[in-house]
Amino acid sequence: MWISEVFESVQGEGRYAGVPTGFIRTSGCNLRCWFCDTPDTSWHPEGAERSLESLLEEAASWQAQHVVLTGGEPLLTPEIVPLSQRLRERGAIITVETAGTVFREVAADLMSISPKRANSTPHDTPWEQRHDARRHRPDVIRKLTTEYDYQLKFVIDSPLDLDDVSAYLEEFPHLQPEKVYLMPQGTDVGTLRAKMDWLQAAAREQGWQVSPRLHIELFGNTRGT
Repeated sequence: MWISEVFESVQGEGRYAGVPTGFIRTSGCNLRCWFCDTPDTSWHPEGAERSLESLLEEAASWQAQHVVLTGGEPLLTPEIVPLSQRLRERGAIITVETAGTVFREVAADLMSISPKRANSTPHDTPWEQRHDARRHRPDVIRKLTTEYDYQLKFVIDSPLDLDDVSAYLEEFPHLQPEKVYLMPQGTDVGTLRAKMDWLQAAAREQGWQVSPRLHIELFGNTRGT
């Protein structure tokens, strides 16, 4: 499979923020968010072909029990299914990070879904129409959130985005508020911190959570962290 990077670090976002974690990042994505923080897997995809066995061998050297399968969009890759199953057999606690537009029957302890809302659309680019046509798949979201434990992470750029989150959640009444995380949009510490106060206030009102982007705070917006 086409792999962008493999590394051991800490989880930066969501339920397991701060937990030592190994990451396997696939390259390739069916969306093109303007704020994508891994453009080397989407706008300018790059990577190397890796065998299943080579990935398992590298993962076996990690101290971390948690493993994140991420991208790009990892669920585009059929080989992600046997990879997740083999990792599960070895005792890994697996999180799959996805935009929620593709379904595969992977082995996952947590489905970490980042729905791409209208604020993600790359306007005035050749990808604008394709992105908008692909970013919302209600059928996939329902399967992912009923067949797996889940969290939903929404990237918030401005207070106007909060109304959009509320409208989105109304479409899926089975979703639990405490599994909803708001994350500030930004790739530097100053931008992230400037948004945290009003994000936290908004989340409290709705019973939602606020997620740090701990990897950016610790390492900056760099690969392999």
